[in-house]
Amino acid sequence: MPKISAASIGEHRELRRGQLISAAMELALTQGAQAVTVSAVAAKAGLARTSIYEYFASSADLVADLVIEELGTYAHRLSDAIKDVDDPYEKIERWIAEGLRYVADGRHMLVKSLNTISTPEDRKEEISQGHRRLMAPLRQALSETGIKDLSSASAMLQAVTDAASIRIDAGNEAELEIQAAVRFATAGLRALA
Repeated sequence: MPKISAASIGEHRELRRGQLISAAMELALTQGAQAVTVSAVAAKAGLARTSIYEYFASSADLVADLVIEELGTYAHRLSDAIKDVDDPYEKIERWIAEGLRYVADGRHMLVKSLNTISTPEDRKEEISQGHRRLMAPLRQALSETGIKDLSSASAMLQAVTDAASIRIDAGNEAELEIQAAVRFATAGLRALA
């Protein structure tokens, strides 16, 4: 019987899976998504290569889990930023600011990098749901503003945040870019309303 390091086999499996995800995340952050291979993750986690297949069908399946996990982390950050806020414009401002802080942290490069690896077909819908959950608070706040053309408002916000992200990635002062994006977006939304 294999040695387990938890109270139950189920807890042991969750612990091992978490170790593998952590090892894969570290590889992706430090070396890029292409470094996330079954062999590299096993070596990083200190496990036999074959033991990874007990948890993941392939390295692509592992990458899909990393994307889903990172989307969850990002969604949690965004939700925390707007909790206890009633004013829809303030929600939008905080959502944009936290989203751009995520860019400034460099974590968005992880998702961009991971998205360059093809994910298994059966995991694509799960990843799409993660993206939708990420955007849901913003869509809700936009609908609360009274803006009639939500599609235009969403496109405008996307353009503003994309431009600010590019400027932050280029080395411009993140907080200045965040403040400018928030002011610009809010002014545009108020004009649409």
